[in-house]
Amino acid sequence: MEQTPAASARDLTKVYGADEAQVRALDGVTVDLHRGEFTAIMGPSGSGKSTLMHCLAALDTPSSGEVVIDGTLLAGLKDKDLTTLRREKIGFVFQAFNLIPTLTARENILLPLDLAGRKPDRGWFDTVVDAVGLRPRLGHRPSEMSGGQQQRVACARALVSRPAIVFADEPTGNLDSTSSAEVMRFLRRSVDEFDQTIVMVTHDPSAAAYTDRILFLADGRIVDELRHPDRDAVLERMRRLQPEATPPQAG
Repeated sequence: MEQTPAASARDLTKVYGADEAQVRALDGVTVDLHRGEFTAIMGPSGSGKSTLMHCLAALDTPSSGEVVIDGTLLAGLKDKDLTTLRREKIGFVFQAFNLIPTLTARENILLPLDLAGRKPDRGWFDTVVDAVGLRPRLGHRPSEMSGGQQQRVACARALVSRPAIVFADEPTGNLDSTSSAEVMRFLRRSVDEFDQTIVMVTHDPSAAAYTDRILFLADGRIVDELRHPDRDAVLERMRRLQPEATPPQAG
């Protein structure tokens, strides 16, 4: 019997503005995001990839269509129930880290559990901390850590509550290549060893090459898909999606 997807969308649309100013950011997107898989969402600027992630992650409301997270239909949920679902079922990793500057690494990692009034699973906490190599830094505040270390704290925070799915929005966008590789190796490991489900928006072909599957968006629609990608294949698909330059007119 096939497993229920960690998240799914059915005929998802998102429209901003009205009349002549109307922008259709998502135009009928249907997709299943499978458990234990690492999926990237890529596309040109303005293709709808961040809008899709925000609708899937219950951070934005679609104009029409359905989103289901871990078997729960989001439409019709009250704000309190949506907040609970985001806290208990979803992990987030953002480009800007979003750590609390006055808290230590340990306190930042445990913050979602503290807010939920849940006690951490000590064994799982230790597993996650050791997987990201942060044990020597647990007493440090964000200002005392490098960008790569801060993003690894954010990754650990996203995983410590054992969410059904983790959404990562340009997680390597503020990092150098060495730190980017560290973060991507950890995200890959969390899928392979911890059976985590991760969906990542990225523009970086090197980061996307760590995933199992890439969804390519253009003009609010999924227009291509690539499984078991490598960097060169990603670059080639992205080149195809770029609008062709208008040739110069003869004078």
